[in-house]
Amino acid sequence: MEAMILKSLSQYRESWSPLEFVELPIPEPGPGEIRLRVSACGVCHTELDEIEGRTPPPRFPVILGHEVVGRVEKNGPNASAFRIGDRIGVGWIYSSCGQCRECREGRENLCSEFRATGRDANGGYAQFMVVPESFAIPLPEIFSDIEAAPLLCAGAIGYRSLQLTGLVDGQRLGLTGFGASAHLVLKMVQRRCPSTDVYVFARNTREQEFARQLGAVWAGDTSEPSPRKLDAIIDTTPAWKPIVEALKNLEKGGRLVINAIRKEERDKSELLNLDYPDHLWLEKEIKSVANVTRRDIREFLELAAEFPLHPETQEYELHDANRALAELKEGKVRGGKVLVMR
Repeated sequence: MEAMILKSLSQYRESWSPLEFVELPIPEPGPGEIRLRVSACGVCHTELDEIEGRTPPPRFPVILGHEVVGRVEKNGPNASAFRIGDRIGVGWIYSSCGQCRECREGRENLCSEFRATGRDANGGYAQFMVVPESFAIPLPEIFSDIEAAPLLCAGAIGYRSLQLTGLVDGQRLGLTGFGASAHLVLKMVQRRCPSTDVYVFARNTREQEFARQLGAVWAGDTSEPSPRKLDAIIDTTPAWKPIVEALKNLEKGGRLVINAIRKEERDKSELLNLDYPDHLWLEKEIKSVANVTRRDIREFLELAAEFPLHPETQEYELHDANRALAELKEGKVRGGKVLVMR
């Protein structure tokens, strides 16, 4: 099969090609696993974190990709949940232990044995992959393969982030960064909280204009103060500075939800610029998002199908994965980037 593999960590530079295009044997599903013929796989900012070393280290070599859409091609021993040809999706959560307190309480995203798709196990930057059948998610028919891909992570993690804000209809929401996840949150808020105004902070004018086109009441630079104080802000950036700026824009008792696995090291000194009266006083809160659960993915897909919520997408061939990643790193983003298998 054709695949794009990561053999070692790599820092962004000109003519960057961190992934290698290779031919590999088609994987065999083990007990309780299924094999998918992959049709589409989203390109997520987390892949940049994996490549540049901001996540727990991947197993090398590894096939990246955790927004995977495919069809069941083979069942392994004792796997019977799906029929051959069923269309399913695989998100960031590849498996968890199922036995610990967190798993029993429905917080499998916090399991100490959490395994991530495309980091701890091979993902969807390939023509085939295997996955435990209990972590495969049926997909609503209303979405094409390409549309479904970014919903599995960008959409699901955006849904979890929105839940953690505790936002009530009519309150004001801020979005820092406006890529695949944030644009889906904006669309979701428009349907779930129609009286809520959304304010967007983005580093380039293309993202700002895109946000206004989708219905943001205001869009400006990350360092600009919002016209009004905000009840909640979701940060989806890889940098520290937006956190400091966001805290200044929070209303009394407001909550900042940070949707990022790691922050880039080079500007961590920005965090030292926190001023207690401006940034933290008056019972402001900071909460992080850690991974997603299967329930997050299922609930979000149900909501997205009910709306319906169709993501903006850009398509790339599998062998163009390095170009898609470089454009993501350079901020050339409009919706979700998706690799398409031919």
